[in-house]
This record gives sequence, C-alpha cells and structure tokens, in this order.
Amino acid sequence: MITYEDRRLRTLADEGRWPELLGAYRQARAAAAVRAGETRAAAETAALGHLIAHAAPPEVAVRLFDADGGPGTAAGVGDHDSGPLWEVLATRHSWLRLAPLLGPPAVRRLVAHTRVLAGEDLSYGAEPDPEGVPLVLEPWETAGWGEGGRVRDYQRAGGSRSSLLALPATREGLGPVELPPRGERLAGQRATGEFAALADWAQAACVRGAAPDAAVQFAPARLVTGGYVPFSAAYPVLVQAGAGVRAHGVARGRLLVWRALVAMTGSDGPDRAEVNALVARLRCFTWCDPADEVRYLHVALEDPATGLSWAVSGDDVE
Repeated sequence: MITYEDRRLRTLADEGRWPELLGAYRQARAAAAVRAGETRAAAETAALGHLIAHAAPPEVAVRLFDADGGPGTAAGVGDHDSGPLWEVLATRHSWLRLAPLLGPPAVRRLVAHTRVLAGEDLSYGAEPDPEGVPLVLEPWETAGWGEGGRVRDYQRAGGSRSSLLALPATREGLGPVELPPRGERLAGQRATGEFAALADWAQAACVRGAAPDAAVQFAPARLVTGGYVPFSAAYPVLVQAGAGVRAHGVARGRLLVWRALVAMTGSDGPDRAEVNALVARLRCFTWCDPADEVRYLHVALEDPATGLSWAVSGDDVE
C-alpha cells in the first residue's frame, strides 16, 4: 500500500527538492531513534537514505552523514539498504567532487577506498590512509573480477548487482586430490584472526606445511575435488567475503584483506614491496564442498618463504 507520505516523498524526488528530502530523512531518523533506538532508526529510513545517496547532488547527499541536524539524524557507516549508504554515494561521484564535502573520518576513509576500487588513483592529493593501505590498486588487485565489477552497481530505487562470492566458482581445472592427514594447527598467528574477521561465517586456521595441509583442516574429506588457482582468482572472493551481503561494502573487504596480507608478512603496517613480493610467491589451493550453496569460500594460501599456510573456509547460508 502506497501511503500519503510515500507519495509526498516521491513527488519531492521527482521535482528535485533534495534539501526537503534530506530534512524528511533527518526528521524520520531522529524520531525512530528516540522511539526504537539507532538500529531500528537506520532500518526504517534506509530506503530514503539510499535514494538521497544515489540521486541527490553531492552537496546534499554528503549531509546524510553530518550530525549538524541533531541527535539521531545522521547516518553512520552501518546504515544500509541494498548496500551501505556511503558506498552508494561513492559509486555516484568522483573523489574530486566528494573530498571537499565529506566530514566524518570513518565515512571519508571508506568512500576513498571505494573510489580506489572503482579505479581512481588517490595516491596523489588525498590524505594518507591511517593504516597505510595504498590509495591505488596494485596490478594483482585488478585481475580476476567477474562481470559485476569491483564495486556494486546500485539502482536508484534500490537493489544492486555485484560479483558472485564463490570459490571455486566452477570445477573447471580441478580434479581429484587426496589431502594429507590432518595435522596440528599453529596458534597465535595474527593473520589467522585477520582472515577469520572477514565474515562471521568464515573459519581460518594456520599450519606449518603446504596449502593442502591447511585445506584438510576444513575440507569435508581427505579426497576432494580441488586444485591450485592464481591469487588473482582468490582475491576478489576474499574482498567480497569482507564486504558482506549488504551491510559492509567492498572498501571494508579490501581493508581486511590487506590487513591479513600484512599480517602474513609479519610487518606491523603495509609495506607495498613486501605485500607484492608475498602475493607473487603465494600458492593458492581451492576445493569443493558438497554442502556449498550460493556464497562460499574455500582457499588455502601457502607462503613458501615461511613454510606456513592459512586456510579460509565457510559458506554464507544467508
């Protein structure tokens, strides 16, 4: 049922009366926050926030995240409809347009990395990333993406299109592999926690040995359908896992994957040369699980230089 309020907001959008729509968003969000709390307020106003982020001029759209309207009026990094509102905004305008307008540091950082994933080079002229993650894509970050591209394609009325989270995506190039007996996991490895942080459904483990020694930690049986793939095939799926279905965004996925790679090198912060050298020598093994549905990830990453391997595995049943 279309209510009077729905028709009024639609008319405002059709007439381009974006400041009035922003006022309506803020009023509705603040009222919902008082009535039911921040989480409920974000959910109730998500669709209107999406419309503003997608279609309003950037001077208006960035104000979704400004707290100058009072308590409960501003969207945060967790506000999402078909995707985070900041990611919707970042897909619509260049960093050149958005940089002078964006205020909140957390939103500003995520928007910047979204623009990097969209192909912009922000290594000159933008403030450095607080963790040192490069503001330009490395060559190995640009390969391996499917038709959906690195950043989701959002529609004005809601909905989005993105790359499929599936590794292995097909059985092509894979074959029967007998994994070794399951050995002991290594505790206390920082990268293990970073990989597990990609998603609440992701499991991670580290072993001393080759990639199959790590894979057997989560494989359904010792005899699997599996094989080696380039890291360029694994990277997009790792990023998508960190992005989540709707709530988190690909910028978060990229930042989490960089943290995991940095941890694998043993460095405290991103050293582009060290990470590039690691990626160049990584051996990646993937395997199938008969229980897989639509969104899943099974990969073991072997670093021959250290003799350590990490397995990351899980199925996002949602």
